[in-house]
Amino acid sequence: MKVMCGTDIIEVARIQEAIETLGDKFLTKIYSPSEIEYCKSKNQMQYQHFAARFAAKEAIFKAISEILKDNYEIEWTDVEILSKENGKPYIHFLHKQYEEIQQTDISLSHLKEYAIATCIITIK
Repeated sequence: MKVMCGTDIIEVARIQEAIETLGDKFLTKIYSPSEIEYCKSKNQMQYQHFAARFAAKEAIFKAISEILKDNYEIEWTDVEILSKENGKPYIHFLHKQYEEIQQTDISLSHLKEYAIATCIITIK
């Protein structure tokens, strides 16, 4: 077993600008319908939640980069960040199975200007 870690931080304003400029084109390229619904439900805080999920996906891609094949392209929407009833986020891989992945954990945080995510993934 090998433990992999990924971390990413992003300026909330960058995500807000992309959403305001590109709208649904950006949203549907990066986020699943469930993620979009969740973030939009946060009203004035939606951009912080979108940014945190963007950072989470970047952190995940960094952590699993070792198991991705050279000719394999992972899509933004192949990874979904959902929340348990208690609010704790978790990683859900859509469409593709990664047999090497044994366990995942993710932590998100955001302020008015920044969002950060850290993930830990154990692989075979």
